[in-house]
Formats: sequence, structure tokens, C-alpha cells
Amino acid sequence: MITLKSMRELDRMRRAGSIVHSVLDAMEGWIRPGVRTKELDRRAESLIRERGAEPSFLGYMGYTASICVSVNEEVVHGIPSERVLRDGDLVSVDVGARYQNYHGDAARTFAVGGVSAPARRILEDTRSSLERAIAQVRSGAHLSQIARAVESVARERGYGVVRDYVGHGIGSRLHEDPQVPNFVSTQLLENDVELAEGMVLAIEPMFTLGSHQVRKLDDGWTVVTVDGALAAHFEDTVAVTAEGPEVFTRAPREAHAGREAL
Repeated sequence: MITLKSMRELDRMRRAGSIVHSVLDAMEGWIRPGVRTKELDRRAESLIRERGAEPSFLGYMGYTASICVSVNEEVVHGIPSERVLRDGDLVSVDVGARYQNYHGDAARTFAVGGVSAPARRILEDTRSSLERAIAQVRSGAHLSQIARAVESVARERGYGVVRDYVGHGIGSRLHEDPQVPNFVSTQLLENDVELAEGMVLAIEPMFTLGSHQVRKLDDGWTVVTVDGALAAHFEDTVAVTAEGPEVFTRAPREAHAGREAL
């Protein structure tokens, strides 16, 4: 069931999103060659709690860390560990924060040191697809428009689009209806959801440099590309408002950036 949020609920989600944003901004300075992914997790949890929130992911369905850190061919849900980041890695960091029982959720992919040209391109293009998707968010639009916006970038630039994992509604629960796919399917078109003011979506394109196919590792969480190709992942929490999209997981000056593309 899709829930429409009240102004009070949106205010709490706005705060949760701002905390997520602050953690991802801090990652810019924390991520460098030689850092262990477990250290990123420790710092992120500390900052989330300092801001008066709790990590959304810690304990969720048995997950043992506060953030997800996915490196190179790892697409999503990488568990922080003693792994050391190396020059040339791509690393996706997914952060969730719960503030007064409401969630914010966002992800960015970072370049560690100097990365290859293809790695830099997939990072930029995946981020670009998220911008194109956010620009579709308005009352009366449909989920298929978001999916088509993401998929169009992948098709134009030759990437695989992960199909097994998608975006989602978000609110008092981390994952709510509706699912927000990054590709257009017959099933989506037959059950296309119309967006309405008060809906909040976590939109999260995932591109690969090879096949769209993925598999889960034996740890039960980490999702990797089947062919070992590099992957990139970006995500924002976006509300449908009367004025268009509002991105809760960005700085206030950037929160309404997608509106100019409408």
C-alpha cells in the first residue's frame, strides 16, 4: 500500500535526509587509498548518532553494519570489513538514517584516487541518470517516466541496467510501496503508478560496464556483477510536492535542482 505523507511526516523525513546528506558529504574527505571500509562504517555511525538519528540499516533483516560499502564489481549491499580501499577503486556508499521513526536513504559512488576513464564515465553517467529521473517527479506523472529516464541514459551510453534490485517508497518503513524500477517492462506499464503529492520515493539507478546480471555472495548480502564488470550506484530520497520534486538527501540549495529540467 502506498502512503501519502503529511507535512509533519515530511518534516521528519526532511531532517532524516539532511543527516544522510551530511554523512555522504563527509565521505568525500574520508575515502582515500589505504582506508578500511570498516572505518567508513564506524565514522558514519558516529556522525548519524551525533545528529540525533539512528542508522537505518543496522540490524535491518540481520544486517550487521550501519552503511553499505560496495567496491568495483560489487553493486549494492557490500558489508564493511577490513578491506582496504586502493587507488583506482570505485566505491558506492549507501547510507540510511532514521529520525523520529522516519527514514532518509541515499547513495553515491566515489572514485578512490585516480580511476580509469571508463570508471569515471560510468560514475558520471549513473549520476546523470538520477538527475534525469528526478526531473520526472511531479504529481500526475507515472513511475514509468522515472524508469524510462534512467534506462534512456543507459541505452544512449551502452551500460547494463541492474534489474534484480530497484528503488522503493520510503517513510516510517525503510522500504515501502511502490517499487521504483530503472527500466521499463510490460509489467510496469500494465501496473503503472501515478505519482501524487505526498509520495516519497528512493530513486536509485544502478549501471554496469557489462551485463545487467548480478548474483549474491555467500555472505547473504553483497550483490556483484556476474561478469565482474564495474558498477556504479546513486540514490536520493525524493518527495512529490505541489511545486515538483524535493530532494531530501541534498543540501537545501540543491533540493529543488531537478525542477528546472521539467
